[in-house]
Amino acid sequence: MKSIMVVGTTSHAGKSLITTALCRILSRRGWRVTPFKGQNMALNAYVTASGGEIGYAQAVQAWSAGVAPLVEMNPILLKPQGDMTSQVILKGKPVGKVSATDYYEQYFELGWRTIQESLKHLESEFDFIVCEGAGSPAEINLKHRDLTNMRVAKHLNAPTLLVVDIDRGGAFAHVVGTLELLEPDERALIKGVVINKFRGLRSILEPGIKWLEERTGIPVVGVIPYLEQVFPAEDSLDLLERKPLKAQAELNIAVIRLPRIANFTDFDPLESEPTVSVKYLSPKQDLGHPDAVIIPGTKTTIADLILLQKTGMAEAIQHYAASGGTVLGICGGFQMLGQMVADPEGIEGQAGRYQGLNLFPMKTVITGQKIARQRQVTSNYPQMGLPVNGFEIHQGRSTYNSDSLSRLEQPTDKSICQPLFDDVNLGLVDNCQSVWGTYLHGLFDNGPWRRAWLNRLRQQRGLKSLPTGVANYRDQREQILESLATEIEAHLDLRPFLS
Repeated sequence: MKSIMVVGTTSHAGKSLITTALCRILSRRGWRVTPFKGQNMALNAYVTASGGEIGYAQAVQAWSAGVAPLVEMNPILLKPQGDMTSQVILKGKPVGKVSATDYYEQYFELGWRTIQESLKHLESEFDFIVCEGAGSPAEINLKHRDLTNMRVAKHLNAPTLLVVDIDRGGAFAHVVGTLELLEPDERALIKGVVINKFRGLRSILEPGIKWLEERTGIPVVGVIPYLEQVFPAEDSLDLLERKPLKAQAELNIAVIRLPRIANFTDFDPLESEPTVSVKYLSPKQDLGHPDAVIIPGTKTTIADLILLQKTGMAEAIQHYAASGGTVLGICGGFQMLGQMVADPEGIEGQAGRYQGLNLFPMKTVITGQKIARQRQVTSNYPQMGLPVNGFEIHQGRSTYNSDSLSRLEQPTDKSICQPLFDDVNLGLVDNCQSVWGTYLHGLFDNGPWRRAWLNRLRQQRGLKSLPTGVANYRDQREQILESLATEIEAHLDLRPFLS
């Protein structure tokens, strides 16, 4: 099986972006391509058709390659949950919670076996693998237990791309320093350097490129311009780099940037709407008067709920809802909207019962068994009969007051709710249709549903409704992936990797 490894001089150098583009570029050239990341630490996850969790970035890379996501593409997923601990997902299934200090003692050998088994499986299904590293391959204090970077490259004897972010400055030092810290057999695998996020004239950069090539003996095979296209992010640090509000926006939506925010890729389709601005708010900031407030998913519902209460954001959201504002909770955010969240087994930390925002007649119990599955349902609101696809990832079971779901004689009573979908367990909406909640990730990917929900907000502002007969976001994502690959291919020489 042919292979390419993509490593970076630092985190956020652009490894995921380059890997994603390579999957499409090589697929267009006729290979059956698979992405691979041996170990990923991320709270943005996707559920495969088999019900296994992988990093969302690897799902995007699979779609870029034109294949279905598989758990073998990301055999180890670590989901941080605070206090220096992470949930460990092996081949899509949770196997335990472990501290950072104990992880490698308990999981290094098992992890490496799992990675090798996954590579062997992928080799039987594909003829080209594009591997992505994590962080830097030259962290000298971690190299002996690094499961993701050059250990994989050496195992595959994979020609390796070294990506550097020039926008942050220090690019030449980063490249030279990284190469100096690699072992000779690791450095021998580096066949090209990619300078990413370049702004300006290539001619100004040429003297630096010539020096770097003479200094290292490694060719610079690509200078990628700074791309403005919104691309799915791996962790919440990327949210700090999002663009400011759109000048032409007609609707402003606030997403609460919880400390352990998860699956904020749910909101990429909203950010793609020309008339919508999405602003991520710290719980310590003023809520203001947006057209809607979204409480997103979180790895630790209770800890983030407590923080909302301590900062006063919980009270601000309650007042906002009481005044008729639209509130939407997704997954952990949905659980917070209820009357109570209980964790009798201490799954998230200290066992106990905690008061919710009391916007839904609902109680949630955190349990050890995780639900992870794809779903296909039909909407009841904001428009009847819309097909909706998405996926669940949660460790809570929510129960509703049956009387509150059945009484219809008081349509303006906010304490009375209706099922959001034909499966009552997946979500609620109050009778005023101002408070919404669901366990379904990927909800906004569904174009007609997204537009129907936005049109409710537009109606409240006296704005003209948008057409609802639009394609799902996956079609737009496909266009993004295609244009991304075309742009990067124009600036990348792959001959050293394909000979």
